[in-house]
Amino acid sequence: MKGFKYLFWVIYRIWFYVLVALPIILLLPILIISILKESWYPTFFKIARLWAWFILLGMGFRVRIERDQIPKPKNSYMFVANHTSMADIMLMLVTVKNPFVFVGKQELAKIPLFGFFYKRTCILVDRSDPKSRQAVFKRAQKRLNQGMSICIFPEGGVTDEHVLLDNFKDGAFRLAINHQIEIIPIVFADNKQRFSFTFFSGSPGKMRAKVLAFISTEGLTSKDTKALNKTTRDLILNELKRFKNIKQ
Repeated sequence: MKGFKYLFWVIYRIWFYVLVALPIILLLPILIISILKESWYPTFFKIARLWAWFILLGMGFRVRIERDQIPKPKNSYMFVANHTSMADIMLMLVTVKNPFVFVGKQELAKIPLFGFFYKRTCILVDRSDPKSRQAVFKRAQKRLNQGMSICIFPEGGVTDEHVLLDNFKDGAFRLAINHQIEIIPIVFADNKQRFSFTFFSGSPGKMRAKVLAFISTEGLTSKDTKALNKTTRDLILNELKRFKNIKQ
């Protein structure tokens, strides 16, 4: 029985990468055209959302999304969420309809095929390099000025399996304050259980996301960064605790 479980997990992981790669291969010419100009990014984003749905449904995940508030189509926002799974990228794309740009680890650019588009459509950061972190702000500002939104997983990496929610970095909150845009906290309740970074784990099932009420940055200054960070983290943490008390 134990051997069967391990075999299932191996096949399940391989199947995930098949689902990631297949639409990219089939839509390769269209995807390449959609990234030739920054102004065509909204088209790429629509294709990326279909790609995300394809993966989540193909993995047997039943997506359930709650929304306390709905983003306005033409507004820019700062989307932040807890980060526990390789499926977080897909669930974020499915949850949010407003075109946004991910700020993410540059290591993901090394993944074959996926990495080609990742490094051309996302803002990459080397968190160990201060110059790289500073460059993120400039690129994010450019995207915000183009009317895009930004998505950051503020834990700054993948947390330990036993940590419900790690401390948040300040970058997302400084950017939101600088541009006076609302922060939209999003909670991923089941991603760690459904498809964590631990190889021998995961299963089909319910995958819940909740968009919390927006947090205004109007009138805030850089001095308010820490307080804004704490407010956002507390909201996400409390919602995660609530989800844990609800039957899967």
